[in-house]
Amino acid sequence: MTDSDTDATQSAVRDVIIIGAGLSGIDCAYRLKEQNPDADYLILERRERMGGTWDLFRYPGVRSDSDIYSLSYPFEPWRKPRALAHGDDIREYIEDTAHKFAIAEHIRFGQHVVTADWDSATDTWSLGVEVGEERRRETHRARFVIFATGYYDYDNPYTPRFAGADDFTGQIVHPQHWPADLDYRDKRIVVIGSGATAVSLIPSLAEKAEHVTMLQRSPSYIFSSKQKQYLAPLVQKLLPPQAAHKVIRTRYAAQTAAIVHLTHRFPKLGRKLIRSNVVANLPEDYPVDLHFNPTYNPWDQRMCMVPDADLFADITEGTVEMVTDHIDRFDASGVTLTSGRHLDADIIVTATGLQLLGFGGTRLRVDGAEVKPHDRFVFKSYLIEDVPNLAWSVGYTNASWTLRADMTARAVADLVKYMRTNGYTHAYPHLGSEVMGSRPLWDLKAGYVERSPEALPKSGTRGHWQVRHNYYRDAIDHRINKVEDSMVFGRV
Repeated sequence: MTDSDTDATQSAVRDVIIIGAGLSGIDCAYRLKEQNPDADYLILERRERMGGTWDLFRYPGVRSDSDIYSLSYPFEPWRKPRALAHGDDIREYIEDTAHKFAIAEHIRFGQHVVTADWDSATDTWSLGVEVGEERRRETHRARFVIFATGYYDYDNPYTPRFAGADDFTGQIVHPQHWPADLDYRDKRIVVIGSGATAVSLIPSLAEKAEHVTMLQRSPSYIFSSKQKQYLAPLVQKLLPPQAAHKVIRTRYAAQTAAIVHLTHRFPKLGRKLIRSNVVANLPEDYPVDLHFNPTYNPWDQRMCMVPDADLFADITEGTVEMVTDHIDRFDASGVTLTSGRHLDADIIVTATGLQLLGFGGTRLRVDGAEVKPHDRFVFKSYLIEDVPNLAWSVGYTNASWTLRADMTARAVADLVKYMRTNGYTHAYPHLGSEVMGSRPLWDLKAGYVERSPEALPKSGTRGHWQVRHNYYRDAIDHRINKVEDSMVFGRV
């Protein structure tokens, strides 16, 4: 974008602009106002509704893949009974929270941030924005910018090239772009994939479809979680809502951390426990080791949770079939596998994953020089090496997203307060001449991570430059955090 492309310019300089009105963006706004009541802030949201991921994904059965108690905000209790919550309920919760705390009035919808330029002469960011379907150009200016844009491409999901796809006479659908009018009643459906999307989608499809086949190239870990809660209702009866929510949230966060630690330390035991859960929910003669025995260890990829064994129940009833094989090609009537078997289909769903995209695809520049995120280290998991007055929010790979997103929101709010109190107009982490090894930001062996190693910044190997996926160790560091550690502060 050039200055000549800009039809309208927003001249006011905001204290903070938050990009994204999903879980992370609303959290950032709440924490910012908590620590900086008089801060002038704005939220720019590309979509026409808040919710982020929970507005984008509208396929049947969309739900959380981690418990909702730790996925929800610490400051706003979750009041519905399901531990794995429906997507519509999560979006409604985000929206209700934004209205309750007067955050909604700060959101501008239909604002796609395409460029972010830092000017050291004024210590401000200029955000180049495309507005609405007509893509009218505007500029917003801010002293501090927070990216709460998630980690994947909203426009382009990952879809491999399948030989013969043009020959298929039925409909090919990706869950990320689910057609609102898709009629799948009494249809034969092949779902390609074995991740969280596939296991949440398939039981819903099976309610109306003639038959659903889950076609996977290799197995994933799938675990049944009971939805009926015993502790939560009891705690909610005994304690006030906020105190009860804190207890329940702490319990679920601790439970997940313990399970992840146990399975990482004792992978054979982890495999055994997960396998026994699967075996208990399937017929005695079912080939569990063919379809549910991954080559990787537990939590090397995210665990797929299914509520009340719904997927296993559909397999047992015969409405869903698991097939572990490779695709040779599509043809007019379905999918031919390398084994020679043919899967008849009226609809093929490519639940083949996400495409990583950092910072919502926004082009970052500092004093005219482009910043390539994968060339920079992350500091304290939310600041970028030598990039002033910019933070980003990204969650855990092995726990609920909001656990780290809220920690990030509080840390950014503290940093903004420290800068305003001391009269600083810029701040950034600086590694200097210190030599440090690097490693991927995420320690997952998932395809979407390995496909796009250049999409995200990198983690260091020690100190605050190391990105960990351990909530409790991070929580301790956050408690003893000193804002000024390894930071450069200054005034314009």
